[in-house]
Amino acid sequence: MRVKMGIREFELGGPHLGVLRESTDLLGDFDALRRRMVDDGYLLLRGLIDPRKVIQARQTVMQFMDEQGALTPGTPVLEGVMPRGGKSVGLMGRKGITHHPDLRAVLEGEELFRFFEGFLGERALTFDYKWMRAVGHEQFTGAHYDVVYMGRGSDRLYTTWIPMGDTPIEQGVLAMCEGSHNHPSFEKVRRTYGRMDVDRDLVQGWFSDDPLEIIQKYGGRWLTTPHFRAGDVMIFGMYTMHASTTNTTNRFRLSADVRFQPAGDPVDERWVGDNPIGHYAWMKDPARQVAMETAKAAWGI
Repeated sequence: MRVKMGIREFELGGPHLGVLRESTDLLGDFDALRRRMVDDGYLLLRGLIDPRKVIQARQTVMQFMDEQGALTPGTPVLEGVMPRGGKSVGLMGRKGITHHPDLRAVLEGEELFRFFEGFLGERALTFDYKWMRAVGHEQFTGAHYDVVYMGRGSDRLYTTWIPMGDTPIEQGVLAMCEGSHNHPSFEKVRRTYGRMDVDRDLVQGWFSDDPLEIIQKYGGRWLTTPHFRAGDVMIFGMYTMHASTTNTTNRFRLSADVRFQPAGDPVDERWVGDNPIGHYAWMKDPARQVAMETAKAAWGI
């Protein structure tokens, strides 16, 4: 199976693109889950969230998108079919959507809090800001560490990626870079790019939009799965490099990112409160923005 990923195309199961290891069988054994996170840098958990809640949340978001004229008239709203040419709808941080009761039942639901309080071994806190995305045709996410966007608080911060409905690989799904969180070959990347702050340093956030460049320089493979289903989640740390496959379909890929950490740890002030400030400098002034290639040259990587 050929899979488009950014500017490349890989064979799933080939030398550049493998399959994620699932950890669903470890649910309930938090010691084993913590060891797996150390080893792999991620946890793929099938059916962690009640899929009925996910579908209801999807219905709410897609209905909103339909009302904004973003979907093809006369098509099933839940399918999220894009009109010719497409239309972008801003969803990230939009509280009227992300804090709707149907969404909160998923993004701040009992399943996630129960999991993280067991995984962290203490009371958990989630960011108030929610990253909701509707990814269109030929769109993808480039390779990056999350720490460059939200690294001012706890060093035990985790991202949870939630596909809002059944999502096949060709619709644009998450991919993890094997070994990027702990392999020695990535050490200099972690010490340079991984210590960056996009608001402080004004460097573009993606490390690369070429997934082949990364594995050729640092080794490893990209790992993904042919299909996510409603209720599945991916959980990973701030230093696990990740990206997405490209959405080659005519349907929006709907997904959300939420973050969890110990409640007693320091919190990145940009992402909490009634009206989180978010990124206050990054991408605000193109003239001051630093290209990633310029930064890489300065870091010697």
